[in-house]
Amino acid sequence: MTSDLLDSGTLDGLRSDLHGEAIVPGDTAYDEARTVFNGMIDRRPRVVAQCQDHRDVAAAVAFARANGLEISVRGGGHGVTGAAVADGGLVVDLRRMNAVDVDPQAGTARVGGGATVSDLDRATQPHALATTGGRASTTGIGGLTLGGGSGWLERRFGLMCDNLLAAEVVTADGRRVRAEERENPELFWALHGGGGNFGVVTEFTFGLHPLPAFAIALLLWPAEAGPEILRRYRDYMAEAPDEVGGGLLYLTGPPEPFVPPELVGRLAVGALLTYTGGLGQARPVFEPMLAHGHVGEVIAEMPYADVQCMLDDPPGYRNYWSAEYLTDFPDPAADLFCARARDMVTPSPSQHVVFPLGGAVAAGRDDFPVPWRVAPWAVHPFGLWEDPADDERGRAWARAVCADLKPWSIGAVYLNFIGDEGEERTRAGLGEQNARRLAAVKGEYDPDNVFHLNHNITPA
Repeated sequence: MTSDLLDSGTLDGLRSDLHGEAIVPGDTAYDEARTVFNGMIDRRPRVVAQCQDHRDVAAAVAFARANGLEISVRGGGHGVTGAAVADGGLVVDLRRMNAVDVDPQAGTARVGGGATVSDLDRATQPHALATTGGRASTTGIGGLTLGGGSGWLERRFGLMCDNLLAAEVVTADGRRVRAEERENPELFWALHGGGGNFGVVTEFTFGLHPLPAFAIALLLWPAEAGPEILRRYRDYMAEAPDEVGGGLLYLTGPPEPFVPPELVGRLAVGALLTYTGGLGQARPVFEPMLAHGHVGEVIAEMPYADVQCMLDDPPGYRNYWSAEYLTDFPDPAADLFCARARDMVTPSPSQHVVFPLGGAVAAGRDDFPVPWRVAPWAVHPFGLWEDPADDERGRAWARAVCADLKPWSIGAVYLNFIGDEGEERTRAGLGEQNARRLAAVKGEYDPDNVFHLNHNITPA
């Protein structure tokens, strides 16, 4: 169909409508434009519309619908499913729409739909302000927020969607709609966990929080110490103040100066402690975890935006992720979690992680479609490897972790942490009652299910 579009001049019509660019197969920029974070994804869209404003988005959506092209929406391209790229379809690429406008007096930021976590953090850092924004600087703000938005600051400041004040949305019929608490309130509610089902969000407005200082402690032990360290970490977090975040993870020891040579390239266990305050305040709070014989450490006060880059997961690797959210984390569950770390592909950038929730996450609004916020713990097998021969092993590990922890699972799961695991899993991630309400919103704003390359909600 691409040749037909070019021969008929229809594509020229799209190009004349865009302030940005329309990229097609054969163009120099095509391969970069279609490549996403997950190296397993190799899809070839017919058109990549690199939009510069909301009018470009509306034009791209109208063009795709008029020409029978499936539509995908690309923010950061970080989603594990690769849904940002429509094979044979049209990609609404928002990456040029990445401006961030901070109002330090109001404590807000207006953020373009194609911005990344880094774009937001670097803009707010000079004002000593921040909001919850994931755990990697390269993550797209759009998908992160619309799925709920979990990150290092969540125990103090809530989920990213909890800090969403307003959104500008281009709907399937090309309308530009504003959603906030008093304007289109049902749509606004749906954007707090319902994903990209309702339109293309071209701008977000977030509330910001004072964050004049930020401190971390990254501690390492040999993998054999994992069961003991996990128990101590679990008990520590049960008493930790909301200022403390982080996680415990098995990882491949990186070739860094703070890592003992015997752990480089080998399975190790680490605890990352974060603190929304300075090191002087943080160190006494970290002290209970500093007394367990760690063999490598980084303890420092660092700009939050720099911490966001510390564990950036590199692009181009083959990715498979999953998750379970737990009612509790008793010793039998901890033992199963630790034992399963041996099945992770090592050496690789993979991480076998458990995150603490609670704090402001649990205290947030219980009517948003993020039912997993009530869980105190999240287990996240986060698989990245290079060799396709490891695909079966990597997938089997992630699935086995979830199967092992299923007896303690709440059933609901953060959909940004999983791939395509079926409609039942999606409905569990939204909550059954929420799913019905979301279907009604979907029916109002996207009755033809134009935006279906996501954890999809069927319109009512």
